Amino acid sequence: MACIKVALLQILPRSTWEENLQKGLSACEKAKELGADIALFPEMWSNGYGVCNDVEKLKRDALPCESGYTKAFANQAKNLQMAVAVTFLEQYEPQPRNTLVLFDRFGKRILTYAKVHTCDFGEERNLTPGDDFAVADLDTACGCVRVGAMICYDREFPESARILMLKGAEIVLVPNACPMEINRLCQLRSRAFENMMGIATCNYPCGQPDCNGHSSAFDGVAYLPDQPESRDMCILEADGKEGIYVAEFDMELIRSYRKCEVHANAYRHPQKYHMLTAEQILEPFVRKDYRK
Repeated sequence: MACIKVALLQILPRSTWEENLQKGLSACEKAKELGADIALFPEMWSNGYGVCNDVEKLKRDALPCESGYTKAFANQAKNLQMAVAVTFLEQYEPQPRNTLVLFDRFGKRILTYAKVHTCDFGEERNLTPGDDFAVADLDTACGCVRVGAMICYDREFPESARILMLKGAEIVLVPNACPMEINRLCQLRSRAFENMMGIATCNYPCGQPDCNGHSSAFDGVAYLPDQPESRDMCILEADGKEGIYVAEFDMELIRSYRKCEVHANAYRHPQKYHMLTAEQILEPFVRKDYRK
């Protein structure tokens, strides 16, 4: 199987979802010209991550999962014969969700994921969290690849990537909207290393409030048989400028590595991890705005 190319659409949003739709469709065309198999948008592209404390405004800005916006990207995926992972503020009850949908190269929606770990310490407390982590088999021109998704703050929780790994994800798509500095980049590197899977993250560029670009890709392969030392798993890190950046994941390398290395599910002791799912919360680490 050849490399899977993921285009990170590190682009600035406009003022309306209609304008973002048009700019997004154009970005997909450019991604295809660069040879991409998958185009990935930053977080909540429909409104440029326009989260606020005005719940009624959020509801007005939200779009149905089956809408002109999503159907246009489905059609674009089919026309370009390229998978498209597009993000939007989804119309949902009781309150909207932060959602990604993945269309395959035939325009079929094969994955829907709503952000599980909403940032409840801020304005995202007004959103409805998702309740599971989704994976799907994506048919590409190079063959089938098992794809998963998480969104921004999900990265802070090792359980997010771990569940995706246990569901068989080989590449995880991560829309983002925050400053990608050394510590957050290290989190992504760690999620790739400990689960032996590729992670592709698309952020907004400089010029978007509280964002700085640095979209990235880690392939999760820390060691090669012919190299005595560990290798750098970072296969792409963008700068802060607006642009489309293509990461190439060598699937044969990733798959052969997963068969022989010691991470991910190889030597886990899940029977000893009961506390991870216990309801008890250690009081010294609970914020006053904690929402169960």
